[in-house]
Amino acid sequence: MIIDSHHHFWNYNPVEFDWIDEEMAAIRKSFLPGDLKQTLDGNGVDGVVSVHARQCLEETGWLLRLAAENDFMRGVVGWLPLADKTINELLRHYAANPWLKGIRHVVQGEPDPEFILGKDFNRGISLLKNYGLVYDILIFEHQLPNTIRFVDQHPEQQFVLDHIAKPKIKANEITAWAKKLKELAKRGNVSCKISGMVTEADYKNWTAEQLQPYFDVVLEAFGPSRLLYGSDWPVCLVATPYADWLKLVKKVLSALSEAEQKQIFYENAVRIYQL
Repeated sequence: MIIDSHHHFWNYNPVEFDWIDEEMAAIRKSFLPGDLKQTLDGNGVDGVVSVHARQCLEETGWLLRLAAENDFMRGVVGWLPLADKTINELLRHYAANPWLKGIRHVVQGEPDPEFILGKDFNRGISLLKNYGLVYDILIFEHQLPNTIRFVDQHPEQQFVLDHIAKPKIKANEITAWAKKLKELAKRGNVSCKISGMVTEADYKNWTAEQLQPYFDVVLEAFGPSRLLYGSDWPVCLVATPYADWLKLVKKVLSALSEAEQKQIFYENAVRIYQL
């Protein structure tokens, strides 16, 4: 059994998805549940956690409606304005929906390096545990030091790190990222998604051998009990077909016991997101 803990849907338009540049032209189109379901059925994936692609309440509501209509969608990581004064009321409303499992903010896109330490933002984060919601951390490698300070303010909050904190795989830089990632992983309330790696490498020229050291660091840092499989579909398609990414992760994890592989591919997602 497999749960894909990270993917996206969207109705494409060039304004809201301006981050899809010329190199990523292959995904300049809409990707909806029917498209993904066909892919999952061919790869033995039983369910997914759907993550927002736009930071607006409209997106969160849309994903929750899709989840209610599609059995393979086990949960949603949506967006809410965590720094807004009305956040408690919004959480009360949205958390009443059984499909909402987590909240995420695109911290990687914030120009203020201190954003993640902001008072109002952290006030919103402190409320999530009251509603049983996970917080997904989306950052670049250079934001890890402030992320560690951020996590330390919320020892009772469940965090999931997206895309292994986006190391500089394309440049084959690993040392600084590995040190900071291992420090973050000392916090037992932080788990990590094995996802988003191929798109931090050269889309056309990455190799399994190039990615292996990054896999090794993540496995050492978090261990099988705090890792989750994710595809980052359809973004991953600019660098690899879905089936090839899943095949690679299976190969990397084949050295683990069957029970450990089951944790990463299924059990951890079910436990952490309360699917």
